[in-house]
Amino acid sequence: MQTATLLFLGFIILQRLSELVIARRNTERLLSQGAYEVGAAHYPVMVAMHSAWIASLVIFGYDEAVSFGWLAGFAILQIFRIWILGSLGSRWTTRIIILQEPLIVRGPYKYLSHPNYVLVVAEIIVAPMVLGLVWVALIFTVLNAAMLWARIGVEHKALAPLRPN
Repeated sequence: MQTATLLFLGFIILQRLSELVIARRNTERLLSQGAYEVGAAHYPVMVAMHSAWIASLVIFGYDEAVSFGWLAGFAILQIFRIWILGSLGSRWTTRIIILQEPLIVRGPYKYLSHPNYVLVVAEIIVAPMVLGLVWVALIFTVLNAAMLWARIGVEHKALAPLRPN
C-alpha cells in the first residue's frame, strides 16, 4: 500500500467515524430539546450504503496510486464540508431531526436547500476517482441518488411547516 493511499483512506474512515460521534451527540441533544426524528426507517439503509462505499474504497483501492488532481478536488470539498458543519453547528446530524425552530439560512444554506447532500454526491464521485475506481463512483452515485430521492422527499414534507411562505 502506498503512503498517500493509506493516508487518504485513513482520513475518510476517521472523518466518517468522527462525524457519527458528532451526529449522535447532536441528535441526543436535539431530541432532549423536544425535536423528533422522521425517516428513521431508511437510516440503516443509508448507513449500510455509506459503509459499503467506504469498504469498496478500502478493498479495491488499497493498492491504487492516488491521483493528486482528484485529491485536490477532494480537499476543496472538505472546505465546503467545514462551511456546512460550521453553518449548522449543533443542529448538524446524519438523521432527519425536526426542531420547531426557524431553519438555518446562513452559509451555504443561504444559496442551496441541501448543501450537505450536494457535498455527499460530489464526495461519492470524487473519492473513488482519487483511487481510479470509476466503477465504484458510478455504482454508488446511482445508489445514493435513490437514497436521496427517498430522503429528500421525507425531509421536505417534514420541514414544510417551518419554511417561510
